[in-house]
Amino acid sequence: MLLAIETSCDETGVALFSEDGKPIKDYLYSQVALHSPFGGIVPEIASRKQLEVLYPLIEQALKETGIALRELKAIAVTFGPGLIGSLLVGVTFAKTLSFALNIPLIGVNHLDAHIFSVFVEREVPFPFIGLLVSGGHTALFKVEDFEALELIGHTRDDAAGEAFDKVAKLLGLPYPGGPAVSKLAEAGDPFAYDLPRPMLEADNLDFSFSGLKTAVYYLVKNNIDSIRLEDLCASFQRAICEVLVEKTLRACKLLGIPRVVVTGGVSANKYLRKLFYESAGDVEVFFPSPRLCTDNAVMVGFLGWVKWKRGRRTLLTEEPFARAIYRRGKVIDPP
Repeated sequence: MLLAIETSCDETGVALFSEDGKPIKDYLYSQVALHSPFGGIVPEIASRKQLEVLYPLIEQALKETGIALRELKAIAVTFGPGLIGSLLVGVTFAKTLSFALNIPLIGVNHLDAHIFSVFVEREVPFPFIGLLVSGGHTALFKVEDFEALELIGHTRDDAAGEAFDKVAKLLGLPYPGGPAVSKLAEAGDPFAYDLPRPMLEADNLDFSFSGLKTAVYYLVKNNIDSIRLEDLCASFQRAICEVLVEKTLRACKLLGIPRVVVTGGVSANKYLRKLFYESAGDVEVFFPSPRLCTDNAVMVGFLGWVKWKRGRRTLLTEEPFARAIYRRGKVIDPP
C-alpha cells in the first residue's frame, strides 16, 4: 500500500493506493469557509489547519479501509511548489512516517502531479501538450514521459486562476472567485464587452493576464452605472479562455503533436472545456474529472506510485520548496 499526502496550499488531501496503482480511498479537507472572510488564502491559518486535520484524516482512511500502518510500503508527498508552511506540515509528517516504518519516501512535484492527474482515469499516449492552468500557475509543457516534461510557455505575470480571483474581488464577488465569475457568466453575453487578449499575437507560447485584469478595472471604473455584471463576467471569461485555447493549439501545430491534456483548477471551467472541444479540430483533448482538477492527494499518489515502481527515492535530508524554477526546458526543483 502507498499513502499519499497533499498539503501544498489550503487543501488537505490524503489517499491510499494499492500496489498496482489503483486508488483505494481518498479524502479532501477544504478550508474555503476559513479563508472566505479574508477574500483569499491566509498562509498562517492554512498551515495551522493542515497541522490540525492531517493525522485525523490519515487515521480515518486507515480505519475505514482496515489497513494498518505497518502495511504501508511507501509514502508519497508534495514537496512543492506551494505555501512553505503548509508544505512543511505534510513533508515533516511523511518524513517521520518514512523513518519510523523504514519505508521509501517519494517526493512529488505539485505541477507534475496536476499534469498527470488525467492518468488516474485513463491513459493518454505520449507525447502530448500539457496545459496547466490554476490559481498559482499557467504553463505549457511538451510531455514525453512521466519524468520528461519540457517547459515551452508560461505566464509572465498573473496565472489565469489568479486573474479570475482578482477580478472577482474587484467586482465584489465572494471567494473563491473563479466559480463565482463562471456562475454569473452563464447568464451573460460573452460578446458584450471587447476586452484585450494579452500576448495572443506574440511570437511565443507565453501568457500574460495582468493587462486583462487592468482593462476590467478601468471598464468598471469608467462605466460604473451601466455595467451588467453577468455580461462582464462572460466577456472576461471568454477573453481568458480564448487565449488559453489558441496558444495551446498553436503549440500542437508548431510541435506536430495531436494531443492536449488540460489540468489544474481552471480546467474544471465549463466554458473552457466547451471552447477546447469546439476549436480542437483533429487534436484530441483530455480533461480529468472536475474532482481531480483542484488540489488533491489522488494525483500525488498516482505520480508517487509511478516513481516508486521506477525505483525513485527521496532522501530525508531534502527540503520542500515554495517555488519551482522556470527555465526553458525542464522545470528545475531547487535542491
